[in-house]
Amino acid sequence: MLSYLIKRLLGAIPVVLMVTLAVFAFVHLLPGDPARLVAGPEATAQDVEAVRTALGLDKPLPQQFATYLSNTVQGDFGTSLKTRRPVAEEIGMRLMPTIWLTVFAMVWAVAVGLLIGVISAVRRGRWPDYTGMIVAVSGISFPPFWLGLLLINLFSVRLGWLPTGGYGTWQHFIMPSFTLGLGVAAVMARFTRSAFIEIAREDYVRTARAKGVPERRVIWRHSLRNALIPIITMVGLQFGFLLGGSIVVESVFSWPGVGRLLVDSVSYRDYPVIQALVLMFSLQFILINLLVDVLYVFANPEIRYK
Repeated sequence: MLSYLIKRLLGAIPVVLMVTLAVFAFVHLLPGDPARLVAGPEATAQDVEAVRTALGLDKPLPQQFATYLSNTVQGDFGTSLKTRRPVAEEIGMRLMPTIWLTVFAMVWAVAVGLLIGVISAVRRGRWPDYTGMIVAVSGISFPPFWLGLLLINLFSVRLGWLPTGGYGTWQHFIMPSFTLGLGVAAVMARFTRSAFIEIAREDYVRTARAKGVPERRVIWRHSLRNALIPIITMVGLQFGFLLGGSIVVESVFSWPGVGRLLVDSVSYRDYPVIQALVLMFSLQFILINLLVDVLYVFANPEIRYK
């Protein structure tokens, strides 16, 4: 297992380099002059040039990329053009709210999605199956920004039960986590139902029933346990999408996370912050895929990596 993990980490290095180059090139194609934004609207041409020189933006792009790559390897992501603070500090202040929001959304979404999927598979062709799939399709169909505004209008403006936005108490998590996790719950329900039905057709499940094994044990021990492999894969992918896809939700609910930080940085043409955030989102998918492979072993002890 250890040698497998080392090989996977080494194999991720070329991917990270390609992502770093793509992010650097894309960010520098954005319209607007960051030197002008930093200098201010009333700055003269000489002031703008002085700022551009101080930021290193007057150098050729290959030289800028070499400097950026060298600093990144050393853990130095530069300084924010907007706040003049280290980028690592800026992201560190916003990272935990996003992680907590993602965890809250993921926990309830996976639990509800698994439950609906199993019930729909066991009762397929009956009203619980139809009801569960209607709920799943509805969850996928709701755009997050529209759902978030609808929840704010209902529970904050009309009823006054929950705060409209911000971060602090458990009440602040309810609407954002529901908005963020609804689509995941719907996807999990449909995916679990399909995987569960496929496993239920296997010979060992029919054999267990023929031996008189209680139906509850057949469902939870024989069927669900063997259906966990594709479900774990889906959970890992959805967790990565939630971390990177919280931008809209954080903007709607004024959540002080990295998604909102990315939106603000794009508006300000804050190159160092944009590059660091996109690189972080890319790295998280690599690490999540590696974690999913490790979880396969715990779900099915027969799996071994060499």
